[in-house]
Amino acid sequence: MYEPNPLSSGDVGLDALSASIQRLSEKIALVSDAVKNLSQNRVHLEGKIEGAQKRIQHILSRLPEQSDGRQLNLLGEAIPPTNAEDDSEPTTH
Repeated sequence: MYEPNPLSSGDVGLDALSASIQRLSEKIALVSDAVKNLSQNRVHLEGKIEGAQKRIQHILSRLPEQSDGRQLNLLGEAIPPTNAEDDSEPTTH
């Protein structure tokens, strides 16, 4: 019976195993980078969400009580007072 030389077949097996380990290492590095980027994006988005929630809470805190029938400017822009005379169409001179 012929027995193959264990070193020669072992070298081929080790080379294939080494190549597989190298490919897996590269894939793990790519996945690790992707996870790192996703984590940074998540932190960034959480900050944006927190800021939006604070702005919404600020707007809600400015809402009048339900018993208050007045109109409220939520954006904080100056609203000129309306006069009864202004109900007519504007005239040009």
